Amino acid sequence: MSLLRDDALSVAFDRAAPRYDLLVAASPGYHGHLRRSARRLGLPDAGRGARVLDLGCGTGASTAALLSAAGRARVTGVDASPGMLERAAAKSWPPGVAFVRGSADRLGEAGVEGPFDAVFAAYLMRNVPDPDRTLAGVREVMAPGARIAVHEYALGGKPLHRAVWTAVCRAVIMPLGRAGGDAGLYEHLWRSVLGFDTAPEFAARMRAAGFRDVRVLPLPGWQTGITHTFVGRVAP
Repeated sequence: MSLLRDDALSVAFDRAAPRYDLLVAASPGYHGHLRRSARRLGLPDAGRGARVLDLGCGTGASTAALLSAAGRARVTGVDASPGMLERAAAKSWPPGVAFVRGSADRLGEAGVEGPFDAVFAAYLMRNVPDPDRTLAGVREVMAPGARIAVHEYALGGKPLHRAVWTAVCRAVIMPLGRAGGDAGLYEHLWRSVLGFDTAPEFAARMRAAGFRDVRVLPLPGWQTGITHTFVGRVAP
């Protein structure tokens, strides 16, 4: 499969940034699913005093989801695309929210230091060069007992899930991308999901990275069997 990689992918996200919020808003359940995954972090007392890393924050949809679940948390959003970050930073946020440009697998180079009490990574892991390296780096900046929720397109493993994903991409997602001038990015989206781990495989990858109590939680709607929340924690 031909996929966008590294710099080319960042450029594609930069180009798509002005239209990105409109496109994701057209996806049924997109924001509701992010909020559900953020709630699955289970931060007590609305996250009071917690430091939360929003990894791959994009234009801030995942940041907003985190604040809906943990409005008292301090959130640091990190993304490699300056265009997406510019859109995120231009929105209105409460005190304690900050955005940093950086790569998910090189957090130290971006000056992102822990310890974080929770990590949220939405639609990110398919797009990093080495998911194992990224998970290991994330674990290093997490506090003892910290929680993680990965919200990701990871197919359940049945042929039906691949068929539904391809049908939705060809009928809806890719035509919308072409109409907006972002055909390459949304073809990448389709292919990257087909080439990524199945949900059981990614859960095993998290366990191998040292995360405990890893669970795979489904999401409702047409995304059932296509999008999942993966939750886990580090040792106390």
